[in-house]
Amino acid sequence: MTTVAAYAAPAPKAPLERTTIERRAVGAFDVLIDIKFTGICHSDIHQAQDGWRPGIFPMVPGHEIAGVVAEVGSGVTKFTVGDRVGVGCMVDSCRECDNCRAGLEQYCLKGGPVWTYNDTGKDGEPTYGGYARNVVVDENYVVRIPEGLSLDVAAPLLCAGITTYSPLKHWNAGPGTKVAVVGLGGLGHMGVKIAHALGAEVTVLSQSLRKKDDGLMLGADHYHATGDPDTFEELAGTFDIILNTVSAPLDFAAYLSLLRTDGTMVNVGLPEEPVQIVLQSLLGNRRSISTSGIGGIAETQEMLDFCAEHGLGAEIELIRADQINEAYERVRASDVRYRFVIDIATI
Repeated sequence: MTTVAAYAAPAPKAPLERTTIERRAVGAFDVLIDIKFTGICHSDIHQAQDGWRPGIFPMVPGHEIAGVVAEVGSGVTKFTVGDRVGVGCMVDSCRECDNCRAGLEQYCLKGGPVWTYNDTGKDGEPTYGGYARNVVVDENYVVRIPEGLSLDVAAPLLCAGITTYSPLKHWNAGPGTKVAVVGLGGLGHMGVKIAHALGAEVTVLSQSLRKKDDGLMLGADHYHATGDPDTFEELAGTFDIILNTVSAPLDFAAYLSLLRTDGTMVNVGLPEEPVQIVLQSLLGNRRSISTSGIGGIAETQEMLDFCAEHGLGAEIELIRADQINEAYERVRASDVRYRFVIDIATI
């Protein structure tokens, strides 16, 4: 076991504070990663606030991890010391079920994957995330960060990037398709970049036109304010895919009316409150509503390679570790363009 400096929430809704945690010794198939940068995801805030389910405290959030390999176990074959690597939302799974064998570890059928933090590992110990100086992870749940991506802008891709890439690929976004991205935040801005790079015609649907210039700069072809009721009349029956990235409840009937026949609204933002769907809003044109999580390990690597090929990194604001609590407040207020990233050297 190794003692590591970290930032943790000591209790639900408590401010995060500097502390130390214990990391396991490097096993035969483990990789020790010196963390350089970790993104702040809205789900970090949800979990530190006990917003989705009772958490495990003290909690060290962080599942957008970018760093450098510092040590490898004797059986490791995929990485060597000095490699640039990342860790996303999961650090293990059963490896035996149909989904795990199909590269869909994020949908592990035996209790789900082991999440990077706020979970219990196979050793019975709590998992601690990337708001820490290092992390030990099985090599099979580590991905390589291509040289074309700097580590700071690559870190948010380990959640925000794959969470938008996976559904866009699954629902065949590309030339000839019209994609709407609801919300231009940490997830949404990557959804716009990736959908544009895939060749789709991209529209941003945001509450106001405040970020219109940003949306167009990021690759959107069109930008509409959902606060204007004329928007829903003007765009009725337009989109093949609606990618909803916001974590607040919406008027789903209104948004579903924007889909073409056989169109799909995919929700990657997760509200804390239950939502209701009116089935009549789906019936008329064989519309669908769905959800999507992150991608599997192979798809996450595919996403990173795609982003490097197309020069896609997150738009970030780099902060010190002692600014984490302030950053949480600013995320709640939608006051970030578009992802906070912690310089882990400041812990």
